[in-house]
Amino acid sequence: MGIFSRLKTLVSSNVNDMISKAEKPEKMLNQLLIEMNEQLIESKKAVALAIADEKKLEREVQNQQSQAQEWERKAMLAVQAGKDDLAKEALLRKQEHDNAATEYQKQWEAQKASVDKLKESLRQLQNKIEENQRKKNLLIARAKRAEAQQKIQSTLSNISGNRTAFDTFDRMAQKVDQMEAEAAASMELEDLNDNASLEKRFAELEKSDSSADMMLLELKEKMKSLPEKPNP
Repeated sequence: MGIFSRLKTLVSSNVNDMISKAEKPEKMLNQLLIEMNEQLIESKKAVALAIADEKKLEREVQNQQSQAQEWERKAMLAVQAGKDDLAKEALLRKQEHDNAATEYQKQWEAQKASVDKLKESLRQLQNKIEENQRKKNLLIARAKRAEAQQKIQSTLSNISGNRTAFDTFDRMAQKVDQMEAEAAASMELEDLNDNASLEKRFAELEKSDSSADMMLLELKEKMKSLPEKPNP
């Protein structure tokens, strides 16, 4: 399993574990980023080792090629010295180094291709982590907003489910209406009583005045019918 596959498996495992434990999103995201960055560091170390192996193979290719060239030079010297047997030995050694150089070249090219892929995967992983870092604050804000909405909805549901509170408010509203009506009625009755009292007083006054007038008239009529008294 490659280093990035191991990272993916580890991250997925941690995500599922934290989700199953119902952690808060903010805590989950922070922990995920911490673990991602830790694994990114480990991945960079692994890629660095792969690059080191590639460089080592490249140097070995160059070394084998250099050795082959050196034995070819020695073979030329042997030929110039008229020592063909020695030249043949040198050429055989040159061939060994040429073959080794060819094998190392194949390994180096394969390692280089692997390293290039690892570098690209590492860049993608790093970009993804940086993107997640930028998204983190937005996700936390969305999570807090959703949590607040959930609390509000829960409160409203609890209130809606508690009909006693609503019924109490309705009864209190009716009671206040009744109190206001009774107060208004009392004021109206008081006004009526005041008006009735005032009218009664005036009626008695008028009655009193009328009786006096009648008695005065009766007295005067009576006096007219009496004989006049002689002057002394």
